[in-house]
Amino acid sequence: MTTITGLTRGGLVWIPTFVVTLNQEKCIGCGRCYKVCPRNVFELVEYEGDEDRDDLDDDNNMVMAIANVMDCIGCGACGRVCPKSCHNHEPASLAA
Repeated sequence: MTTITGLTRGGLVWIPTFVVTLNQEKCIGCGRCYKVCPRNVFELVEYEGDEDRDDLDDDNNMVMAIANVMDCIGCGACGRVCPKSCHNHEPASLAA
């Protein structure tokens, strides 16, 4: 399969990497990825993991989740602003 590619303004080939997963076990619900995403890929949800989290506020047990994975444009901004490195990105293939 062919990987999705683009061109920079300078004409260089760029291979975008799209968000594929978000590790809620590491997420602290800071909302930085939500705020920087231009396509509303993320949403804030209640943490439903098995372990107790000392890093989450007892009154606000919220973490981020991927709401619209197909809206990701591969800019990678979410991964650059995340203080806990919760996001995993991969190149994508062109749909047939």
